Amino acid sequence: MKVLVACEFSGIVRDAFIARGHDAISCDLEPSERPGPHIVGDVLGVLSLDWDMMLAFPPCTYLCASGIHWNRRRPERAVRTEQAVEFVKKLLDADIPKIALENPIGILSTRVRKPDQIIQPWQFGEDASKATCLWLKGLPELVPTGIVQPRLMCGRCRTDQEIARPVEFLANRTPCKNCGRNSVRRVWANQTPSGQNKLGPSPTRAADRARTYEGIARAMAEQWG
Repeated sequence: MKVLVACEFSGIVRDAFIARGHDAISCDLEPSERPGPHIVGDVLGVLSLDWDMMLAFPPCTYLCASGIHWNRRRPERAVRTEQAVEFVKKLLDADIPKIALENPIGILSTRVRKPDQIIQPWQFGEDASKATCLWLKGLPELVPTGIVQPRLMCGRCRTDQEIARPVEFLANRTPCKNCGRNSVRRVWANQTPSGQNKLGPSPTRAADRARTYEGIARAMAEQWG
């Protein structure tokens, strides 16, 4: 298949499809971090090039739930949010038979439509938590390939707890066996004991957070390719 990986600078998803024998090309305003077929430029300019499939990863800076509250205090952000929503709509409306668009939980659920699926890296062999929404066209939902169990940790006294049930049935904020407070959380390797992402502020934080997990990329290539 001829596959366009839109808004990807890492080459992770592109290379996963190439490994499966597909003609995959990534496109982003930034150069590719990995050597491989890559278009530097606006992806809207290449949507009409007779693709069989598009995997799109539009920037989430002005779309994700964690940052949208800034729009009331910074009107220029609200303008950028409207531009980001219109960009997503153009990607989803592209004349391509198979489309998957990825973004974190945010306003696309109300401004476009609810996602077809919400996945986690820990469902695909990655010791990490990051709720990821998928909007699908002509593609089935991804099937988990390997569940990674978390640690159970109290966010107050920082003590580990025993895991008695599979992760799918564990509830957050259960009582701690040590201090008794309802502050026990499921924690994966990319999280602090309180459940926050470990990545601190830095010039590369956005790029580091944007990279697709290898396990998810492999599942996309194997199941959709």
